[in-house]
Amino acid sequence: MSRTIAVLGAGPGFGRSVAHRFGREGYRVALVARTAAKLDPLIAELAAAGIEAAGFPADLADRAALPVLLSAVTDRFGDIDVLEYAPAGPEWLSRQVDIRATTVDSLEFPLNMLLRTPIEIIGRVLPGMLARERGTILFGLPTTAMPIPQMGNVATIATAARAYLHALHVSLTGTGVHAGLVQVAGMVGGSESAAFVQRNWDPALLPEPLDPARLADAAWELHSGRDEFERIVG
Repeated sequence: MSRTIAVLGAGPGFGRSVAHRFGREGYRVALVARTAAKLDPLIAELAAAGIEAAGFPADLADRAALPVLLSAVTDRFGDIDVLEYAPAGPEWLSRQVDIRATTVDSLEFPLNMLLRTPIEIIGRVLPGMLARERGTILFGLPTTAMPIPQMGNVATIATAARAYLHALHVSLTGTGVHAGLVQVAGMVGGSESAAFVQRNWDPALLPEPLDPARLADAAWELHSGRDEFERIVG
């Protein structure tokens, strides 16, 4: 029987590569992004590769709409076997605040996107996974492996999100459900964020973007190996 991965925060970088990587393994793909305009080209591309996919436009910051979103996914595909959550985009760059300028208010955006929303989603998806004794929850987060003062507000909440997911990973031992994290230590090639930076910064000052296929491979290996909590790519 075909299994389903839900890619939440599906963009042209990490999300696209995860969709292709799991699709090649026989997974059907539920893609979630803010607009149909972002989803339609990716759905067509996956279809051309023989991968069944459907798009579900939604604003992940709107937690009140999450039950309707998840119901739409399960109505179309059935149970979610793999939940991959890695929201990103140029708006993250504009909302980054240096650690010295970080305020309580500046924490609100990453707190919503990196903790409140995924905790709400996991709370609705995890009970079914536990009942079936199988499933995977994957996060993609900006790296917390080293201090990045320019990302003060985002990095602070990403560190908290890692702690949450790590505790979940440990608590799920022996249940058949796995939780894992891909730490993204750089700009993702092909992503909207990378395109924004390349338009607005001197290319000579920028590091080489990460190959999103490496990130997708890391996600697949965490899912299929089921014996590691995290991979750092970059």
